[in-house]
Amino acid sequence: MDENQIEGRNSVIELLKSGKDINKLYIQKGERHGSINEIIRLAKNNKVLITEIDKIKLDKMAQTNNHQGVIAIVPPYEYCEVDDILTEARNRNEDPFILILDGIEDVHNLGSIIRTAECSGVHGIIIPKRRSASVNSTVNKTSSGAVEYMKIARVNNLNDTIKYLKEKNVWIYGTDIDAKSYYDEQDYSGGVGIVIGSEGYGMSRLVKENCDFLIKIPMKGKINSLNASVSAAIVMYEVMKQRRN
Repeated sequence: MDENQIEGRNSVIELLKSGKDINKLYIQKGERHGSINEIIRLAKNNKVLITEIDKIKLDKMAQTNNHQGVIAIVPPYEYCEVDDILTEARNRNEDPFILILDGIEDVHNLGSIIRTAECSGVHGIIIPKRRSASVNSTVNKTSSGAVEYMKIARVNNLNDTIKYLKEKNVWIYGTDIDAKSYYDEQDYSGGVGIVIGSEGYGMSRLVKENCDFLIKIPMKGKINSLNASVSAAIVMYEVMKQRRN
C-alpha cells in the first residue's frame, strides 16, 4: 500500500490529535526537547509505534527541509466528495462556504491556503485532478497540520462541479484583476464558493464565464498582483467577517 509522510512537530501533533491512522512514527534518537515530549505522550496514548533513529537516517527519509526531528508514516491522503463538503456545512447548520482552486500548482501556496481556510470557517476546498498541486508532506507542513481538519475534494472537471454547486444554491465568486467590483462590496450571505485562479494565469476562461460574480482586490503599488494564498486569505476573511455580523 502506498504511504505518505507527515513531517514537523506541529503537523505531527495535529495529526495525533485528529485520531487519524498512523502506520509508524520516527523520532530522532536522543531528541527530548520541547514539543517532542508532547508527541511521544500523544503517540503512546494512541498506541502508535515509535521508532528512534539517527539524525542522518531521518534526514535521508525527509521530503521537506525541516523535519524537526519527527516523521510520521501515514496511509495515502483521503480526498472527499463534493457532497461531503455540503454535508459538513449542513452539519454545522451553516450556509456552504467553499473554496475552489483553479490550478494552484505551488505546494506552499496550497498549504498556506488550507491553513487560512481552516481558520476562517471554510467547509471544504475543491481542486482539479489535473494542473494542480496535490496534498503531500510539504502541503501538510506548510498548513501546520490544518490538512487534518479540512475536507478537500479532487474533481475531474471544475466547470461541471461549479454548475453542480449552483444547483445547490451556492453563488460563485471569481477573483479577477479585471473585475469591476471590489471583494468587500459583495454580499456573501447564503451559499458561497470563492474561486482563486492559478499563480501565473488566474482563472481559466470557462471557469471565469461560469462565475456568478467577478471580484477584485484594490491595488496601489507598482506590482499589480498578490500571491494566490494572500488573495485567498483576504477574501476568505471578508466572508467570515460578514457572517459574524
